[in-house]
Amino acid sequence: MAHFAELDENNVVKRVIVVANKDTADADGNEKESIGVAFCQKLLGGNWVQTSYNGSIRKNYAGIGYTYDTALDAFVPPKPFPSWVLNSDTAQWDAPVPMPTDGKKYSWDEASQSWVESEGAI
Repeated sequence: MAHFAELDENNVVKRVIVVANKDTADADGNEKESIGVAFCQKLLGGNWVQTSYNGSIRKNYAGIGYTYDTALDAFVPPKPFPSWVLNSDTAQWDAPVPMPTDGKKYSWDEASQSWVESEGAI
């Protein structure tokens, strides 16, 4: 099974669908994105890009609200906080300060630009 994301006019993911392998393969059984895209367009119209659960293509699995960045050829999740910076290697957002790795639970506090221990953390 292959997965395809429909994009709006701003390259934001509207939905993700599953397409049968037979609908993405050429006569020799080789999967081709262009065949899957053509299948999606014929069936539903719109602008489609293939995505992958394991991140083997386009760095991240597409989710509703993600943006397809054509320069990175990657699906980028929504930016969680204004101060976070896009990591072009992972297409994920990085906090300005790394989260502590002491095993405790933390949440980001944008006002103080720091990680704060979550209430009820063990």
